[in-house]
Amino acid sequence: MRKIKLYIASSIDGYIAGSDGSLDWLSGYPITPELNYGYDQFFESVDTVVMGGRTYRDILNMDVIYPYESKISYIITRNQINHSNENIHFITDNIVESISDLRKGQGKDIWLVGGGELISILLSHDLIDEMIITYIPTLLGDGIPLFPKSKKESNWKLINNQSYNNGVLTIEYQRIV
Repeated sequence: MRKIKLYIASSIDGYIAGSDGSLDWLSGYPITPELNYGYDQFFESVDTVVMGGRTYRDILNMDVIYPYESKISYIITRNQINHSNENIHFITDNIVESISDLRKGQGKDIWLVGGGELISILLSHDLIDEMIITYIPTLLGDGIPLFPKSKKESNWKLINNQSYNNGVLTIEYQRIV
């Protein structure tokens, strides 16, 4: 069975974006060839990405080439979005069942890109197997929380951690079954 892995950046006070959805606070910590926080290795370990509709729209509004063109993308959204890429699929109904079916399929692991609401849904159904959280040494004070109010407790085991000279800390957890 494929694993669903949350790989995400968070402020140290637990926000994944500013209150307006902004990611400007990440600009001081770019992924570079010299310092990529394990991104390249992680990116090669997945062939599928899953994200919420707001995250997808935010990426499209960044005026950059879609960064996951080499992967199959599943966008969880209440509203159908017109896009002419055969590697991008939209899930508007039966989210838990659809994601569960993806997990049972063949292939590499699945990257849960975000956002917070989708993370909470998948956590409450035990559909996230691992979390790789890169903590950026910034306090946002307010914003979109990494873990919006979760209705279910879960336990996690630390499997790795890596600190960097710029104050960034990456922590990897595995769900205890």
